[in-house]
Amino acid sequence: MSALAGPVLEGPNGLRPVPWQRMAWVTWRQHRFAVAGMALFLGGLATYLWIIGRRLHHAYAAAIACHSASSVACVDAISEFNSLYRFFLGGYVLQPLPALIGAFIGAPLLARELETGTFRYAWTQGFGRWRWTLAKLILLALVVVAAAAAMSVLFSWYYRPYFGAGNSALALRAWSPLDAYLFDLRGTAFAAWTLVAFAIGALAGALIRQVVAALAATLAAYTALAIAVGMFLRQHYLAPLATTRLNLPSSAWIVGQWWTKDGTFAYAPWPPGDLAFRLCPPSVVGQGKSTSQFNAVIQCFNRHGYAFWHHYQPASRFWTFQAIESGWLLALSALLVAATVWVVQHRAA
Repeated sequence: MSALAGPVLEGPNGLRPVPWQRMAWVTWRQHRFAVAGMALFLGGLATYLWIIGRRLHHAYAAAIACHSASSVACVDAISEFNSLYRFFLGGYVLQPLPALIGAFIGAPLLARELETGTFRYAWTQGFGRWRWTLAKLILLALVVVAAAAAMSVLFSWYYRPYFGAGNSALALRAWSPLDAYLFDLRGTAFAAWTLVAFAIGALAGALIRQVVAALAATLAAYTALAIAVGMFLRQHYLAPLATTRLNLPSSAWIVGQWWTKDGTFAYAPWPPGDLAFRLCPPSVVGQGKSTSQFNAVIQCFNRHGYAFWHHYQPASRFWTFQAIESGWLLALSALLVAATVWVVQHRAA
């Protein structure tokens, strides 16, 4: 196990490299328990989502088809749909999935053998450094991407009632498909995020050569990237639209709000309380925090020369944003894989 690694000779007088098919078999044998654990975890989650999702879809269809919302039957149907919210697995719960896959599948991929030194044996068996690295990376990357793609289809199906028409009648707000906590769980983005988490883990393992440290580094790096994209980058994929309309679609993603007076910037996002109370006291706009009271405040400020502006991304841009985000994540994953191969190829054993 402590033999020094030497170059792999190819040619009539050298060793023939191990076929890719054998390398695939070895990779499977080495990582089958990690893949089985991932499959078991995702399978359990998928079963739960399928069971609750069927109930959710049936209750939603019954509530939408019901007429005369004040009737006893319709009230019961709406209550049944709303009651299923307690089983809801929101974005906060599902967001860590790519990070966990990257940490527990990607990070130990190279780090375990580099930490224990068993990689030297593989290099002396005709695998070679770059073939050994690529075989592990590509084969397991295909597995995790396929699993993530399947889960993404299930997520999209599960969340469909919460994005459907008629949610206002069900006493639930209509969610935007661009919602920061759900956008990257649907479409192609979830598989792309899972791939980049896997690539981050593999590179961390190659650099650090210790499983636990690489796992922690993967979680930290992925979390930082996901927060930066969700809070700062995604909203700038396309220039947002600006409007002073009050009746924006409930599915719109509002990314900025501000006031102007006489065409120049005044306040963002809301005027000071003393100014609001002086110009539009409760005796004029009423009390409370309802939508009608909010609109009354805006109309009152309009009468005093203020205009309330929204910057927003329409829901119709969902698939355009998916393509943009998946594209640059795929490019980043390729760069991370190339960097991992380079690190393994050039680092001393």
